Amino acid sequence: MEPLVAPSSSAISASPEAFEALSWEAWWRNDVEALFEARERAYRAYRAAGDDLGAARMACWLGTDSVDFRGQTAVASGWLARARRLLDGREETLEYGLLLIHEAEKVMYIGDTDTAIADGSEALALARRLGHFDLESLATATIGLAQVFAGHVDEGSRRLEEAASAALADELDQTWAAGWCCCYLIYGCEQVRDYERAVQWCRSIEEWATRRFGALQHTCRAHYASVLVWQGAWDAAETQLTEAMRALVELRPPAVADVGVRLGELRRRQARAEEALRLFEEAPAHPLSILGVGELHLDAGEVRAARDRAEEYLRDAASGPATPRAAGLELLARAAAAEGDLVAARAALAELTAVSERLGTDPSRASVAWAAGFVAEAAADLGEARIAFEDAARLFHRVGAPWDEARALMALARVLDRDGRPADADHHQARADALLSGLHGRAPEPAGTEPSGARSPLTPREREVLGLIARGLTNRDVASALVVSEHTVNRHMTNILGKLGAGSRSAAVALALRDGLIDNV
Repeated sequence: MEPLVAPSSSAISASPEAFEALSWEAWWRNDVEALFEARERAYRAYRAAGDDLGAARMACWLGTDSVDFRGQTAVASGWLARARRLLDGREETLEYGLLLIHEAEKVMYIGDTDTAIADGSEALALARRLGHFDLESLATATIGLAQVFAGHVDEGSRRLEEAASAALADELDQTWAAGWCCCYLIYGCEQVRDYERAVQWCRSIEEWATRRFGALQHTCRAHYASVLVWQGAWDAAETQLTEAMRALVELRPPAVADVGVRLGELRRRQARAEEALRLFEEAPAHPLSILGVGELHLDAGEVRAARDRAEEYLRDAASGPATPRAAGLELLARAAAAEGDLVAARAALAELTAVSERLGTDPSRASVAWAAGFVAEAAADLGEARIAFEDAARLFHRVGAPWDEARALMALARVLDRDGRPADADHHQARADALLSGLHGRAPEPAGTEPSGARSPLTPREREVLGLIARGLTNRDVASALVVSEHTVNRHMTNILGKLGAGSRSAAVALALRDGLIDNV
């Protein structure tokens, strides 16, 4: 089988094949300047030799590398147009199939999934006529990812898994092509939040990548880290993101934003809001930054600003495929509900439900239930809100998303408390606190624990809460510091006031200081 690229060679000569081989050696070393110099010299040498196929091959890679390493989309467009002109009348060649793959990738990432599927399908048919399995696998993965973007998740996922299986079985001649197929699979799972599928595949992909490359490629690590964040494997996600960030600052500056915004989302979930905002603001136009800032606003109770960001995200995604719109619709439904605009909230929820029905995954169903709970609560339908939050918690638990499960449980506790069921509310809040404590590496506080050897009527957590109150923190500040919900802090304060017989927060602090229950501030 003929390889997609010239075989590697350390020989230095003026031949175009030697320059092409040097370009690949530079690519594997992440030597950007040497990469472009070798690619351009190979292109010119192929042109001088009258080899339009070789020149077109180099033009394809110069197009993709211009985006990946330099963020130069206009330059990339020029190189791909040059490759297409060189291949005019040469459509039954491997190089033409490669061009179709490169073109499909570029249009797919700007939301033109129909063209991406058409290009991938043409490349697939060509690969089968030529008997070239690497190209066939690339085309299969390309069609699959475009179908996932378009909301055809079952069919797209099957194609992605087929291509990844061939890659992991070492059936592909070119290592870069195998890596491309695997990265597409992880990215596809991330797009539809199908992290249950991603978790199963990521273990095998990481083992394969470590064997082939020493580790996952830096650009794939960002998508892999999203899987780890969802799982609650925050230490592992931190490692993947910080290592990728460190490398990409030097190697591929345009890709840094993809890593930074995912690190920002990790920080948001860790209740490190200021750090999250700083990371999001470093890439303000990135879709995940817009969503992340909106979530921060909603976390802080700034519902109008949260709605603005949701609407901004959806305007940008208006002409694109259905799948990426889901996250924006979820945020809009919750923000509009919090603002009291039930018409807008219900409209967003209806569209989100339609997208979820196309996706057919448990994470998408969990997203619908989560948003539906807020809409029902805003409509004062506490019974419907309870059911929705129960469904969301169960679905998040099923797909192994502990942070999201904890949020659903906290919302459920809030609704139950409003409905006059404080004991049930406390039960679900305790479950949420245990999940959050596990994520942050703290053992949950046993219910009713009293300080050993002390006469304090307060539990250790109640003393911790009151100590923070004594320092001037609000209930919301205390909740953020302890990584619990504001409802939990309110519950602790109610217990503290009752146990101390105090009529106010300040009176409770004064009594606790007098009796030595908390340290002087």
